[in-house]
Amino acid sequence: MFERLQKKWKVSGLKLAIIIITFAIGGSLTGYAGKKIMNLFAIEKGVPWIIIYVLLITIIWPLAVLAVSIPFGQFYFFKNYIRRIGQRLIMSKTKSIVNSEEPAASDKGGASPSPTQIAIFASGAGSNAQKIIDRFRNHPAINVSLIVCNKPGAGVLSIAQKENIPALILEKEKFFRGDAYVPELKEKNINFIVLAGFLWKIPVGLVRAFPNAIINIHPALLPKYGGKGMYGHFVHEAVIAAGDKESGITIHYVDEIYDHGKIIRQEKCAIVPDETPETLAQKIHLLEHEHFPVVIEELLTK
Repeated sequence: MFERLQKKWKVSGLKLAIIIITFAIGGSLTGYAGKKIMNLFAIEKGVPWIIIYVLLITIIWPLAVLAVSIPFGQFYFFKNYIRRIGQRLIMSKTKSIVNSEEPAASDKGGASPSPTQIAIFASGAGSNAQKIIDRFRNHPAINVSLIVCNKPGAGVLSIAQKENIPALILEKEKFFRGDAYVPELKEKNINFIVLAGFLWKIPVGLVRAFPNAIINIHPALLPKYGGKGMYGHFVHEAVIAAGDKESGITIHYVDEIYDHGKIIRQEKCAIVPDETPETLAQKIHLLEHEHFPVVIEELLTK
């Protein structure tokens, strides 16, 4: 059971143990607080008491778990966990209403909202792509439906094959001087593009075809260390050479200029005295894997 939970939530064994402890303490606090509040009311134990008590602990539980999660360092996990529960309840309720009140919706041409179809653009091994795919594998509102790559031998294409996701390999001439593959993307109903280690500059035609629907992750704190040629170890070498005390990631919208679009979120990490480009890269990868999928979900479900 624990292995299934670890895989489902995509957490380490230690983090899973902390999450379970948080659940347990939060549940105990919920029961304790619920009974204390019920004792304030002169209601005899019976069906009405049970109904009120159930409603009460339903309200208290999220607050108790969130409060307990703060000292355990798991607030972000539980905030997203509770939000997803709420989204599922809302979607379930909406579906129930539609089914009961509009049985002939298909005759009217009505349809439930379709999931957002994501295309992931990547040039390398695809570790960020894998984390994003894992996050949305069974998501009700978001689907990774296409992998786009500019290098035929890139590892991300193996991920696409393993995950049974269609892949599109770009030709440079068509991408930059042709139609930027906009027709192919529209044909596959793509409505959001994620750049996850994609090394080509996005042409103007593609930016205009997907306004405010292309985001990128950069391995530094923009506006510093951005622009042409600033990727991977080149960025980390520049940061260390400059003597900066911190680095991090920047998730931002893509516009016509390299690493220039509106910043969505930045996460930081410290640079220690004996830092190397390799050790800094490891820290940056951890930040990318932890935050990029979460930010995507927040953008597409808010």
